[in-house]
Amino acid sequence: MSSKTKAPSLLDALIPIIALIIMLAGSVILYGDSSSYGANQIALLLAAAIAMLVGHKNGYRWRDIETGIVKGISMALGAILILLMVGSLIGTWILSGTVPTMIYYGLKILDPSIFYAAACVVCALVSISIGSSWTTAGTVGVALIGIAAGLELSLPITAGAIISGAYFGDKMSPLSDTTNLAPAVAGTELFTHIRHMAWTTGPSILIAIIIFTVIGFTGSAEGSSEGLQNTLSIINANFSISFFTLLPLFLVLFLAYKKMPAFPTLFIGALVGGLFAAFFQAPVVEKMSGSSQYYWVNAIDAVWRAMYGGFTVVTGDKVVDQLLSSGGDGRGGMANMLNTVWLILCAMTFGAVLETIGLLQRLVTSALKMVKGTGSLIGTVIGTCIGTNIIAADQYIAIVLPGRMYRAEFKKRKLHPKNLSRVLEDSATITSPMIPWNTCGAFMAGTLGVPTLVYLPFCFFNLANPVVSIIYGITHFKIEKIEESGEESIDSDSIDATSSSKTKEDASEDAVLS
Repeated sequence: MSSKTKAPSLLDALIPIIALIIMLAGSVILYGDSSSYGANQIALLLAAAIAMLVGHKNGYRWRDIETGIVKGISMALGAILILLMVGSLIGTWILSGTVPTMIYYGLKILDPSIFYAAACVVCALVSISIGSSWTTAGTVGVALIGIAAGLELSLPITAGAIISGAYFGDKMSPLSDTTNLAPAVAGTELFTHIRHMAWTTGPSILIAIIIFTVIGFTGSAEGSSEGLQNTLSIINANFSISFFTLLPLFLVLFLAYKKMPAFPTLFIGALVGGLFAAFFQAPVVEKMSGSSQYYWVNAIDAVWRAMYGGFTVVTGDKVVDQLLSSGGDGRGGMANMLNTVWLILCAMTFGAVLETIGLLQRLVTSALKMVKGTGSLIGTVIGTCIGTNIIAADQYIAIVLPGRMYRAEFKKRKLHPKNLSRVLEDSATITSPMIPWNTCGAFMAGTLGVPTLVYLPFCFFNLANPVVSIIYGITHFKIEKIEESGEESIDSDSIDATSSSKTKEDASEDAVLS
């Protein structure tokens, strides 16, 4: 990096941010829900180009910026690989009958009046068990979306319930990487952090469940009982429905519980799904494959197609065809995840440019000047984390950067570091799936098939949690000082090295545990 570079001004930092906001707003106005299919990507790249011009003005060479972009994108490669593998998993699990079986039994068991609340609770329990909001959404979440479609319930509300439960469980699980990263950055202990989080996450998930329950009892499914029975009959006629077809699901949940890395876990799940398809779903395999006279050649062809292109089926019933293969366009598959990958790459490019030329650091430094009391400190941390999620498009950066910047301020005010670690999770982790170009938001939209801005209003837990945290900060409720807690914080120097290493080296590999 050139020795002639100079620190950016606040105006320098704001120019690309304002430009991005204007372009994204224009993208949404012009293209609506389809803005994430190209328009948002162009807006992010144009904003990155504007930031590059600012960097050039301040003495940064293209080679310096390019190195930063490559490094930033490399942090998202693990998430991209996992996203592609989730696509393959969905494809083979529909072919194997795993997803149709979950949908079939879900349609028979779940009553529409309690469906949203039940979806939230089920996802919370699964996510706590395995410590992964992404795996929860990519397995149980996909089935719940299918059940909602079969019951003709709202898919955006269902996606909101899935994400609410998945992120509550993710936050409260000691197996989650963000739950481990936040206390490491702040300088406190894991289970101290989890116990302290319960004071904000508990009321937030309760609010969400109550709202989902009220919606369920006040709304009604549009479909008739005859239509539901017809859907069940068609699924049963086209797939072999049995307990055995659920074994790939239990295998993936077991491997995740045993903390096997996300990519091999999902890869194994996809391959096992393909194997089960060959043994249990011969008629479906024959329909999906080519015209070879040898069954096992057909089976390999069908599994291969499902993994890269998704599952397709034509049953003659529009509801079932849309449910299992998006109306014949293919459900799951790596190819159907490529637009999401494109969005992530563009977003990480923009965030990497801002970080490389010091604009993110400048924005956080300016935010510190506005801090006065404890309430404003908590509010500023939350605002910074949300802003970093929007700008950098990555929840790991949104945890680590504000965590490092505000840790000294918390120590100066004699506030226990567990307050900071809780606020980091209440904002950085929780808001990441509500931003379309964030890795988490792009993943959830691509996996659940509902655009981020469409499901956002129904992520009641994710919306309530930062508000509850701000209220606690203003009222000083459960904001503990070091003397009052009787606990010592972890050495900050060692934590700084640990958190840096975790973010740069492990974030991409463990992104599914977000």
